[in-house]
Amino acid sequence: GGDFSVRVEERAASDEVASLGRAFNRMTRRLALQRDALVDANSQLDGRRRFTEAVLSGVSAGVIGLDTEGRITLPNRAASNLLDIALDEGVGKPLAELVPEFSPLFEAIHGNMYRTIQRELHVKRDNRTRVFLIRLTMEKSEERTLGYVFTFDDITELQVAQRKAAWADVARRIAHEIKNPLTPIQLSAERLKRRYLDKVKDDSGAFEQC
Repeated sequence: GGDFSVRVEERAASDEVASLGRAFNRMTRRLALQRDALVDANSQLDGRRRFTEAVLSGVSAGVIGLDTEGRITLPNRAASNLLDIALDEGVGKPLAELVPEFSPLFEAIHGNMYRTIQRELHVKRDNRTRVFLIRLTMEKSEERTLGYVFTFDDITELQVAQRKAAWADVARRIAHEIKNPLTPIQLSAERLKRRYLDKVKDDSGAFEQC
């Protein structure tokens, strides 16, 4: 019935029944210890899982955990928001079904010696292309692969800002190149004015204006 505190009376005799009673009590003690150890281990695992989920829920970057076969095990809310997919409903399904754009990275790292792959990836959603910086890490214990973790963030706006900054720098350089010749031209005009203005007999002021 699952009550491992049950004990039978141990007899001092050395017959088979007394030996069986002692063996039964040893068995129930060991089962109780093993059950308590399993309950404690499960409690610790559950606490760690809740802590991990709480941490991931507050991270702005997308995080997707995969098992060794590429099936989704633990996505965070940010991953669903960035990809506009309900990844929570896809736990246990292959990543290739829900996010096929990520498959080439998984295929590149799966079965190879790479521990980490990082790439920029263009993902199209609702007629809008978004640029993600994606990092895929293989989790290993000694020689055994435990799983994979995708971390990614949307850098579309960052790239737009970088392009704007680059074009602003180009514009500044062009303006600088345009402005540079004007200074010697102005100085030359002033020299001409000082030297020849009193010698020009034209009263219309055309020379001064020019």
